Amino acid sequence: MKKLLNTLYITTLDTYLSLDGENVVVRKDDAALIRVPLHNLEGIVTFGYTGASPRLMGACVERGIALSFLTESGRYLASVVGPKQGNVLLRRTQYRYADDKALSATISRNMLAGKLYNSRWVLERAVRDHEMRVDVSRLKDVSSFLAESIRRVYDAGNLDSMRGIEGEVAARYFSVFDELILQNKEDFFFQKRSRRPPLDKVNALLSLAYTLLASEAASAISAVGLDPFVGFLHQDRPRRRSLSLDLIEELRSVFADRFVLSMINKRQVEASDFLQKESGAVLLKDDSRKKFLAAWQTRKQVKIEHPFLKEKIEWGLVPHVQALLLARHLRGDLNEYPPFLWK
Repeated sequence: MKKLLNTLYITTLDTYLSLDGENVVVRKDDAALIRVPLHNLEGIVTFGYTGASPRLMGACVERGIALSFLTESGRYLASVVGPKQGNVLLRRTQYRYADDKALSATISRNMLAGKLYNSRWVLERAVRDHEMRVDVSRLKDVSSFLAESIRRVYDAGNLDSMRGIEGEVAARYFSVFDELILQNKEDFFFQKRSRRPPLDKVNALLSLAYTLLASEAASAISAVGLDPFVGFLHQDRPRRRSLSLDLIEELRSVFADRFVLSMINKRQVEASDFLQKESGAVLLKDDSRKKFLAAWQTRKQVKIEHPFLKEKIEWGLVPHVQALLLARHLRGDLNEYPPFLWK
């Protein structure tokens, strides 16, 4: 359990939420684990099949506290919200920003800067930890390009220019991605990014990791009252959760990419875990996908210090914190959106 930015996160499984006076009480096996005054909260987010009493739901509705239910893996299920919850006003602000290219650019600029910063430090970390096993010159060259591109993003005058810079950066970053694969190179190699469908084992793992991350970002966005389908950097398309794609940009390299590289370099996946279809698509086998998902859940429980909050949180809560910070910015509580900057 963790209270962040006036939102209580319940990650302990098999708990029950009840109301005691003016407090929410989290119980497990008839024991009270924590009690928090309702007047200190604007949201409660539960993971797993946590139950909640009707009295607590009613109290949350009366006080305008959003009570959101997610599965253990982070998939959004539903929310109980009251008439005082500012979701309508928040979403109207989100839509105004999305319709105004200048306002969209103010948020997109920080998201992209976060992506470039984090991607750069993935490369720098590889140089630091594996200097004798990687091509230091190539990695340093791309790292310098990423550093310069951050300045270019802040100098860019519009969204199209930013998207162009992001495309260049992605190409340069993935041009050295194979350097980061240190084990089992005969089976796991990377030449270029292929998406629909993934055409090799590494791309198959990356695509699955990005899908999981985007799904969790969509849940986090929904839980704070924003619309995951309306983004700022990614344009609207039918059935595309554009804001989810915006939010994960700064997390792709530091969470998804590093997770995939860890799976490969620790030999947690082997060539026998994959199958290739007649179309050329390479996919994880069903049993191997379960192994991947289990490792993903384990990684989400690793604790880090959030660079903006300066608090220890689980990796799995990072999308939720970033969604909260974005909502705070749109409400006017923060002057700008603070991206997640890892080092």
